[in-house]
Amino acid sequence: QVQLVESGGRLVQAGESLRLSCTASGSTLSSFAMGWFRRAPGKEREFVAGTSRRGGKTYSADTVKGRFTLSRDNAQNTVYLQMGSLKPDDTAVYYCAAATTRYSDSNVYTQHRSYNYWGQGTQVTVSS
Repeated sequence: QVQLVESGGRLVQAGESLRLSCTASGSTLSSFAMGWFRRAPGKEREFVAGTSRRGGKTYSADTVKGRFTLSRDNAQNTVYLQMGSLKPDDTAVYYCAAATTRYSDSNVYTQHRSYNYWGQGTQVTVSS
């Protein structure tokens, strides 16, 4: 079992930057592939960025590529989402997720059904 807690969400102006954190307890994040998803009002949950279990691969959605960067600090048991050049369309609740995978698994998972642990979410609001 792993518990995930996101933090860092707040109201920002368009063009600003923000860093979200996802801290785990109950297990070490190095045992999981990790991902960030978001859900905007009235929309489906969508993949934002993910990293493989050992961190060798990362992948970002086209909508955030070049603006958002996922990183993980296994020593701090934390995954980060650095968001830059924020737009009003980035307004959403952002969720951190963990997927149980084999040690040898180098995949980045983009489907929410691949993840079996979720945080409660943190609200990011970008004003124009």
